Amino acid sequence: MAFNFLARETGRVHVCGHRGYSLRYPENTVPAFEAAKVAGATTVEIDVVLTADGEPIVLHDLTVDRTTNGHGFAADLSLEQIRRLDAGVCFHPAFAGTKIPTVAEALDWAKRDNMGIVLEIKEAERPDIAVDRVEGLLRATGTLDRVIVISFDHVLLKRAVERHLHLRTEAITHARHADLVGVLRACSANSVSIELDMFCADDARALHEAGFSNRVHVPRPDALAPYWRAGRDPLPALVQWIADGLIDTVSGDDVPFIAMLAKRAGRTGAVSWS
Repeated sequence: MAFNFLARETGRVHVCGHRGYSLRYPENTVPAFEAAKVAGATTVEIDVVLTADGEPIVLHDLTVDRTTNGHGFAADLSLEQIRRLDAGVCFHPAFAGTKIPTVAEALDWAKRDNMGIVLEIKEAERPDIAVDRVEGLLRATGTLDRVIVISFDHVLLKRAVERHLHLRTEAITHARHADLVGVLRACSANSVSIELDMFCADDARALHEAGFSNRVHVPRPDALAPYWRAGRDPLPALVQWIADGLIDTVSGDDVPFIAMLAKRAGRTGAVSWS
């Protein structure tokens, strides 16, 4: 049974933990994924790059410097070298010993815990190879039904679908396009990722009428605080859009916060499958 990303067909909005529950746990690690699920997420967004020996791993940056105790480009390190890095201690000593997961491990976790995966291709030097390796893992692990591959590079997405017709893809945007449906058709995507400040209800209706889904990224409460202090609260409108079924997935770093918004909108019922 396929994992369904359309709110009007599932009867609920998906809650997506951005890099897992990355506000409180080391991003893009299994502890962050598990914590996201406990906090109410039904999907997690992960980032993918390749090691020197071509293994897809879950890492946002091209280098390991920011999130691990290591140094250098992931593309210059073997999987064995990556395995020796600590991806938790830089976040907090309590997470010392946490490892960078492989994509295969993340997919196994998603299948076991009945979660969806929003998988972003971050690989810069070998992006097409990254797509092909990921697609092979999706088939090998039986997770094609619960993964959507995303990218800022819409040309890459178009090439990916040309090679793998069964692959579901999502185009990331940071602007409001004059013809959003046309953008998705041009790159053969199934969905679009939109920042909250670029979301428009009319665009969402047009997307749904054309059969596309959407994912809306919501800033953390600390980023919204200046708006609240000035009496400019975007949350009532957001909750209403969720309640109206206009948003298919709500995404963010603070998973309990976005899960609360979905609950407030009354869109947290059981997921249906098709």
